[in-house]
Amino acid sequence: MNLVETFAEFNQGKNIDRPTMVRVLEDVFRTLIRKKYGTDDNFDVIVNASNGDLEIWRVREIVPDGEVTDDRSQVSVSEAVSIDEDYEIGEECYEELELAEFGRRAVMAARQTLISRISELEKDEIYKNYTTRIGDIVLGEVHQILKREILVIDDISGNELVLPRNEMIKGDFFKKGDMIRGVIRKVELKNNNPVVIVSRTDPQFLEKLMEQEVPEIEDGLITVKKIVRIPGERAKVAVESYDDRIDPVGACVGMKGSRIHGIVRELKNENIDIVNYTNNNVLFIQRSLTPAKVTSIKLDDESMTASVFLKPDQVSLAIGKGGSNIKLASKLTGYEIDVYRDTDEEIDDVDLDEFSDEIEDWIIDSLKNIGCDTARSVLDLSKEELIRRTDLEDETIDEVLKILQSEFEE
Repeated sequence: MNLVETFAEFNQGKNIDRPTMVRVLEDVFRTLIRKKYGTDDNFDVIVNASNGDLEIWRVREIVPDGEVTDDRSQVSVSEAVSIDEDYEIGEECYEELELAEFGRRAVMAARQTLISRISELEKDEIYKNYTTRIGDIVLGEVHQILKREILVIDDISGNELVLPRNEMIKGDFFKKGDMIRGVIRKVELKNNNPVVIVSRTDPQFLEKLMEQEVPEIEDGLITVKKIVRIPGERAKVAVESYDDRIDPVGACVGMKGSRIHGIVRELKNENIDIVNYTNNNVLFIQRSLTPAKVTSIKLDDESMTASVFLKPDQVSLAIGKGGSNIKLASKLTGYEIDVYRDTDEEIDDVDLDEFSDEIEDWIIDSLKNIGCDTARSVLDLSKEELIRRTDLEDETIDEVLKILQSEFEE
């Protein structure tokens, strides 16, 4: 009896090891036997793992005619001889059963049970496989684009992966057939179905990309201590080398930026700052605020705050566009960082651009449009004049004046 013909779809293309498949097949047919005969105690089910052949043997003790007390375990000698004329009383009678003897309905029921069991095993296998691969990079082809997610087909296994919109980098745009790289972030069970979530915003994605591009990281000569990201905008990576001969920052960047350029392109031109990790917190904060040049730092380890003093022309660099640089530096170091202009001279005037960390760019632009480029040029005008000429809201002008006035107060 050949299972390849009857159960062809279960014998190939399944992500299930052969011993498990054999065990499931045997279990399904033993259930079939129990339904027909009440027990499977006197039956042997043999599944050939190499070619899918199935044999079902009924084994009973041969007793004299008229002395059968249990027809499930005993068979009369006359019936045994009809199976094989060489059988004798006291021997065991082996009778091979054909699948057709169980009836078409029973076989169809067994088939449905088999489909269900194999499906469950496949789900378990997918769940276990991807759970062990969390944090690994995966490559896949865009299969379907939905409102809240993109469905991707794993290039290696052919399984479906899910890339949610909130795990995509700002600027990501994909169409059907495109190849996508991401990191396996987690595996969930929804309605008993494994759902593999892929991310392009997770810090691990950047770490794995660096591992692929920098052999020293893969070899363990350089360690990535911490990564913080604003996906698609900016990232900071702290690295450390266990070999004094290796410059970890230089190795990660590569000759003329050769190693980092590919990663930046993959991350939609995300600005990546790589800094040397150190246990010296003052030095680490200073490095984390790159590209700004710090004058001095005062730490309060109890409140985990850092007061950073910089020359006026370095303040905007330390803060970064939309506060991105200082925000990431705080996350990287674990300190809440406050920046201050370092000057011993009385402040004569300050360019409005120096206040970009406190006043939004569009408000500064509105003030520049009426000829106010510095703090004092704004303060020289009355509140009413500013409202009339800029068309800004009353509350907005109040806030601007408050910020600018505080700059000149002791």
